[in-house]
Amino acid sequence: MHGSLLEEGAEVRLPGRIIIYAILTLFAIFYLLPFWTVFTTALKNDIEVRTTIPIAPPSQPTIDPLGRALNAISQGLFNSLIFTSVATVLSTIIGSVNGFALTRIRFRYSDLVFFLLTLGIFIPYHAVIIPLIIVTKNLGLFNSILGMSIVHTIYGIPICTLFFRNFYGEIPESIINAARIDGAGLLRIYFNIALPVSWPAFVVTGVFQFTSIWNDLLFGLILTRGMNQPASVVLANLLGTTSAEWNVQMAGTLIYALPVIIVYVVLGKYLIRGYLSGAVKG
Repeated sequence: MHGSLLEEGAEVRLPGRIIIYAILTLFAIFYLLPFWTVFTTALKNDIEVRTTIPIAPPSQPTIDPLGRALNAISQGLFNSLIFTSVATVLSTIIGSVNGFALTRIRFRYSDLVFFLLTLGIFIPYHAVIIPLIIVTKNLGLFNSILGMSIVHTIYGIPICTLFFRNFYGEIPESIINAARIDGAGLLRIYFNIALPVSWPAFVVTGVFQFTSIWNDLLFGLILTRGMNQPASVVLANLLGTTSAEWNVQMAGTLIYALPVIIVYVVLGKYLIRGYLSGAVKG
């Protein structure tokens, strides 16, 4: 009796599961189709890319488009790697210090300071274009890798501060008080207690910053020219004005995506731990 009821329940659930899996498979196909298109197009020669549909696999795969794309965007990749890495490290470190200070140093207008600091998160890039151009030109930072590093660092400080303030707020007050009783000052508490347990926040913030800065197009478009342009701008310029070499452009897209993919592959498991570190309190 019991076994028959279980079998009947399984038979009832089976059609529902088949439908759910079919829908999920369909969604997965639609989601992966653009990636497949980029991959197949990047391996086609100039003739085949014009005579076949994008999703069709290449009949004679070639890596020539990858070589041409790499040659076209190599300088842009180098520029992007430099200022993205510098800005990610600096904004993350400054955000950590700000977050700890705003969590542990309480004064009359500390909440107002935090509000004004994080207000920068909600300011769109387009609202600061003209002032940004004027300031960078006056400071001699226009069309330079240093200027891009500083701009992205400053623009990333508010969101990094928000991440770290929320994270440091989860550190038990009893641990901080015990350190103060032992005579530890604020700097010692930060370096000996807060910083060693901050790696989940550093991973999450670092990955977020790296991805945001790497994918940015607007700042690179308005603040750089020629050899100082980032890979995002150089990749957009591959489209051309009269004709498009779609295989070269898709190959450039693959190469451009590699650094972010590598970051996620290497830091993936730590990233998940970082997301979950603040999910359970206590």
